[in-house]
Amino acid sequence: MSAIRLLVLGAVRMHGRAHGYQVRNDLEYWGAHEWSNAKPGSIYHALKQMAKQDLLHAHEIAPSTAGGPPRVEYELTDAGIEEYFALLRDALVTYDQRGDVKTAAVGFMVDLPRAEAVTLLKERTRRIEEWRASVVAHYVPEDGPEQLGHIGEIMNMWVHTADSERAWTGGLIERLEKGAYTFADEGDPFVGVLAEGEENPYATGESHPGDAL
Repeated sequence: MSAIRLLVLGAVRMHGRAHGYQVRNDLEYWGAHEWSNAKPGSIYHALKQMAKQDLLHAHEIAPSTAGGPPRVEYELTDAGIEEYFALLRDALVTYDQRGDVKTAAVGFMVDLPRAEAVTLLKERTRRIEEWRASVVAHYVPEDGPEQLGHIGEIMNMWVHTADSERAWTGGLIERLEKGAYTFADEGDPFVGVLAEGEENPYATGESHPGDAL
């Protein structure tokens, strides 16, 4: 899965309706341009592509001040809402996805009911344990990586990764079960977007032709 679709859909959903530059600004505010492939070109391409796929509805709101095509605001369609939650749920249960996908999923997990988020994370743990078991069926961690030559270092890395992922997921589940954070079925979750006109301290300042659309 590419993180960009989840990030863009999630950002638009937070606003209800948003033009492309707002989405870019939010993603830069979250630092997504540093930990994912959310660069201006990919953000604007994703918006246009998902509009063509009927996941977003494009509202033409006013002529561009630069004399180009009208400015566009995007809004999730019913299909877009379904896609957003499908991507979010899949990202939470999948243990072997890219780090940017996992990061985006954790950032949006409060859009789900608490019980569902916990259930998905427990499924993630089950999959991690299943993967670890498949590794140690061929590799005995206690005997050290040398037993398989330098290739044993790969198996050793997989076991350490599984243990780390399981520990992190278990800690998160424990915090959620104790009531940490506000989820969708409990009130208004934390929304980390900038207010209209608020300066973004993390903006790159890099101009892009899509900023004017």
